[in-house]
Amino acid sequence: MPSSIRMLQNGFVRAILISNVCSQLGIWIRNFAVLLYVMNMTDGDAFAISMISVAEYGPIFLFSFIGGVFADRWRPKATIVWCEILSACSVIVVFLMLESGSWSAVFFATLCSSILSQFAQPSGMKLFKTHVREEDASIGMSLLQTLFSLFMIIGPILGTWVYQQWGMSIALLLTSGMFVLSALALLLVPKDRDQTVFRDTATAAPSILHDMAEGIRYVWIRKDLLRLSLCFTVVGLGVGLISPLGVFLVTERLGLSAQHLQWITIPYGIGEITGGIVTFMLASRIAPGRLLMTGLIVNGAGILMLGLSSVLWATMLSQFLIALLQPAIFIGNNALVMQQTEQAYIGRVTGIRTPLMTGAMLIAMGCSGLLKQAMSLTAVYGLAGVCFLAGFVMILPLLRHGSRSSRDV
Repeated sequence: MPSSIRMLQNGFVRAILISNVCSQLGIWIRNFAVLLYVMNMTDGDAFAISMISVAEYGPIFLFSFIGGVFADRWRPKATIVWCEILSACSVIVVFLMLESGSWSAVFFATLCSSILSQFAQPSGMKLFKTHVREEDASIGMSLLQTLFSLFMIIGPILGTWVYQQWGMSIALLLTSGMFVLSALALLLVPKDRDQTVFRDTATAAPSILHDMAEGIRYVWIRKDLLRLSLCFTVVGLGVGLISPLGVFLVTERLGLSAQHLQWITIPYGIGEITGGIVTFMLASRIAPGRLLMTGLIVNGAGILMLGLSSVLWATMLSQFLIALLQPAIFIGNNALVMQQTEQAYIGRVTGIRTPLMTGAMLIAMGCSGLLKQAMSLTAVYGLAGVCFLAGFVMILPLLRHGSRSSRDV
């Protein structure tokens, strides 16, 4: 039986997929309802709108590592279920506050959900480690990546439609309902084993700071994990450098108006979904390391092509190729991390990696405009492409000696 079909027959995977569909529906309805509502209430005030991003991304830096520590202490299924329930409750609280006239409470919904997700995400990785065979890790990751890619396209459309049709209050109620359904779907996941990291009841559990230090030490001494984390960081730098500059590809390199930006975003969306599906179909035949290697090389070359292209068809083709292989980077990287990380450290390793990439992206995004002024658009895209190729160089030692199991310390 093909591995992809066997994966879909796994009850745990089906439950996780249903849960993630419900959760993504809630997240995208909430995100765009909040965005459009704040724009209406503030007449498009830039500061108020920027605070939405602060509420969404700020907790990644403050709570990601802490959430990873607690994910290693708590039972993963129970952690995710409670996070979904608490997210639903926070949205109901915001709904009640809106009804009383306090419109600024909408920021609270995004903030609470973002904080809770920093505890839920590493717990999800622990569940995968427990219920999915090591050789099927790439297939499982590709399923989730395909789902996320699909919602990147339909999510904004759906969230905007819900808000325009029914308004903010109904959007919040639907969001809360989706989070509850996500929690109910997780009840289909097998019960958590009665275990924690600390089984010796005669010895006091280590402090949170001790756990953090142990997590950092674990990544530091395991060179393959360190290489993968550094690779993830430089990829974040590359993505951040070009994220704000897409419109300049259209206006400067192609000589078109800004309204033509849609023509280079359409192939990107198509490539993202196609890449997720193709990676899912081939993940059982291609080692995670080779997925990662191929994705880095193609993305690096594609970004270089974007910076050099002066014709629309070449720019669109480059966008498609980048998006087509982008899932391979995240799937290959995450699958390798799962394979090489012991169960007791999954949460902390995940908690360390997430802020590394996000922080690198935000730093690079802040510098991209200045670099464009000091250099040129082509030079910035060239620098971003070099970041991806640098990530490839970092993982070469790992690819040479192959993926070792987490038992090989």
